[in-house]
Amino acid sequence: MDLKTASALRRLRLVSAPEAISFLLLLVASVLKRTTEFNAVPVLGAVHGFLFVVYVLFWADAWNRAKWPLKTAAFYFLMSCLPAGGFFAERRLKRETEDAVIASRARKEGVVSA
Repeated sequence: MDLKTASALRRLRLVSAPEAISFLLLLVASVLKRTTEFNAVPVLGAVHGFLFVVYVLFWADAWNRAKWPLKTAAFYFLMSCLPAGGFFAERRLKRETEDAVIASRARKEGVVSA
């Protein structure tokens, strides 16, 4: 895995947690809208929508660069559709990115063959 692939995975990882937080805040705001006079749904909806679009763009780039099998790509997409899924995606992507960097360095140093 080259550094561009590791960079794509890192970008996806970095947007995963904020996307999950925005989703959870939007859910809370939706409940508050129904139970109180407080209505933050338009603002939080726009923020979450923006972060979701960014997540999907980064997901597509990571899928293309990392050459994930369909099962892996589907997992990461599904995590963006679940309220706390972004946190699970972030943890898994962190491990995958670290493994990619280690493998890249090992190939560069000639420890393993490509």
